[in-house]
Amino acid sequence: MTAVVAHRGEHHRDRENTRAAFEAALALGVDGIEFDVRPTSDGALVVHHDPLVEGRAVSLARRAELPAWVPELDEVLELTRGVVAHVEIKNAREPGEVVYDDSGALVAAVLAEIEGARLARRPVVSCFDLATCARVRAASADVAVAWLVEGGPLDGALTEAHVLELDGLNPFYALVDAPAVALAHELDLALTVWTANAAAEIAALGALGVDGVITDEPARALALLGRGGTGR
Repeated sequence: MTAVVAHRGEHHRDRENTRAAFEAALALGVDGIEFDVRPTSDGALVVHHDPLVEGRAVSLARRAELPAWVPELDEVLELTRGVVAHVEIKNAREPGEVVYDDSGALVAAVLAEIEGARLARRPVVSCFDLATCARVRAASADVAVAWLVEGGPLDGALTEAHVLELDGLNPFYALVDAPAVALAHELDLALTVWTANAAAEIAALGALGVDGVITDEPARALALLGRGGTGR
């Protein structure tokens, strides 16, 4: 069965990566919730996608300086207790990002929060930065680790993920074809794609047998994959 994972919650009516968006997605009956985690300057872990919020760099701000609608990691983990939490650590050496943690402190802090949450279902921790994924794998066997990739071909990335003993690869959906799905499963890697939204995309990926679809259209995905929803 292809899992339906709500990308930053159900954010058509509510702001993404907020409590309201997550609650709306859960009400649909999704299998998982995907969200992004960043550190503040005073050590809080907050859930926000972009490096800036209202013009202020998250990593350079104190928690109290951020808007109240930005939730903290522990709050979101509690909300997602009944589904699979897909926790994307935002840590990358790229333009637009303010800081990069190569000390392992960010990974340790995120894993400590996850351990403290005592989730019933094994969470997935992901990152575009392969070094961060490797740190997560070395630090914990209790979480699944998935490498986010946006370029192909996928055979090399799948092999690298396998060598590093990761649990999965999360590629951009347009990179995925039948051979990639077959190789992933041959290597015992879960293949969860992002961000497929159109009906034809979702249906095709389900037919290919991907393990999960991260989507901005969770109701549509649930309907197309035979699990209820509106199918709009």
